[in-house]
Parts: sequence; C-alpha cells; structure tokens
Amino acid sequence: MLTIPQRAAFVGAKLDELFPNPKPSLIFYSPFTLLVAVMLSAQCTDERVNKATASLFAVADTPEKMDKLSQEEIYQHIYGLGLAKNKAKYLKTMCRQLLENFSGEVPQDFKSLESLSGVGHKTASVVRLQAFNLPAFPVDTHIFRLARRWGLSQGQTPKQVEADLKKLFPPEEWGKRHLQFIDCGRTYCKALAHDATKCPLCSRLHNLAPAASN
Repeated sequence: MLTIPQRAAFVGAKLDELFPNPKPSLIFYSPFTLLVAVMLSAQCTDERVNKATASLFAVADTPEKMDKLSQEEIYQHIYGLGLAKNKAKYLKTMCRQLLENFSGEVPQDFKSLESLSGVGHKTASVVRLQAFNLPAFPVDTHIFRLARRWGLSQGQTPKQVEADLKKLFPPEEWGKRHLQFIDCGRTYCKALAHDATKCPLCSRLHNLAPAASN
C-alpha cells in the first residue's frame, strides 16, 4: 500500500516522463494579456479563447486601450465564448480598476488581484505563476479531478485540494505540476468515459488505496 507522499512521488516522476516540458496553452505576451485570457477561459476551451483574444488584442492589448472600448465593443470580440456578456462587463470594470487603483499595472499580490472584477483565486494564482514566476498552484477542474482520482487529496473544494498538493510537491515544482496535471487530464485522464486501464497513471494507482496518514 502506497502512502500519499509515495503516490505523489510516483505521479511526479510519471508526469515528468509524459510531459517533460509543459507549456501554457493560452496565448499571452504580458501580465495584462494573460489576466484577460485567464478571465475569458472560464467554462471555455483555451483554443476558443485564443481565437477571441487574437481579435481583441489586435485593438486592445493594454488596460488603457481596452478601457477606451465600450462594453459592447469588447463583447463583439468575445461573443463566441461562454458567458460572454458577463465577461465583457468584468473586463471593462477590471481595466478601469487597474487604471484607477494600480496605475495601469497588473498587481502581483493575491489581495490586489482578487480585488479586481471577475478575478477569483484560481485566476489570481495563474497570473502570479505564469506572469510573475511566483509560487502558486492553481487548481482547475482537471487538477481537482486528478488529485482526488489519484489519491493525493480528499479535499471537497479547490482550495482544500490546492493546500494538499502544496504540501506534497515543493514550491519550485508547483508551476510545472500545474501544467502537467492539466495536460494529463486532457490527454489520458479525462472526466468522461474514463478507462483506468488505459491511463498511464490510473493503471498503476487505481487499485492502490492511499494510507490514512503520511
């Protein structure tokens, strides 16, 4: 029977083998464009977001430029995304907040990021990690599912799962593990019609219940 740390060690080694150089799938080139892209990614594929941001960033890739657009103009660039009307409203308000409260710069700390319209803990974590290279372990639906499926956490909320994963992996690995979990969830360990015998991780972990403690 594997202990939870042993399971984490196996997961880390296998993910390094399967996805040695994971990269973000959202296209961005500044903290602001990353923030916008992540905000738009809720309930939407990264591929669709990248198509929308290509159009949006062509005319507004800074808070100053986007603030000059009306909410309807923003919507016209992102209308194909889920919850587009709400997202256009959040983007418009967020840009005004950046200009009024942060001199047009995307802040780095959680409190400031989460004070922005439409920005929750996961979005703030992604921005800190990918824009500023600060330790963070964002937990999306893939990571939440896999951490529980692989016996690394029994957390009932993303924040509980995040706390468990942060204890199992060192801070210098959080960014890499975040991307690897997502890649594995999209490639092998999917939510629907999952066959554990065909998953390179579940096929080894499926019948190995974790110990009750470390």
